[in-house]
Amino acid sequence: MMNRFEGPGAREARIRYLDGDFQVTSPGAFVRCVVTGESIPLDELKYWSVARQEPYVSASVSLQRELEANPELRVRRASK
Repeated sequence: MMNRFEGPGAREARIRYLDGDFQVTSPGAFVRCVVTGESIPLDELKYWSVARQEPYVSASVSLQRELEANPELRVRRASK
């Protein structure tokens, strides 16, 4: 049985991630989550980092990556 990413036209797309949108620079059917390696169909792509130009499969994975890249965000600051 073939999954939706197999077959002649099923290639990984190249994407330029923008604020609130993305631009396909090389056609394809999907991108891979930089953290999990899971395939993300372009019509389901919702989470990415503009600064790092990375796609994520979910909001929780995006947060995980943000905390890895910026550990100082884990520290709660006391209100003054």
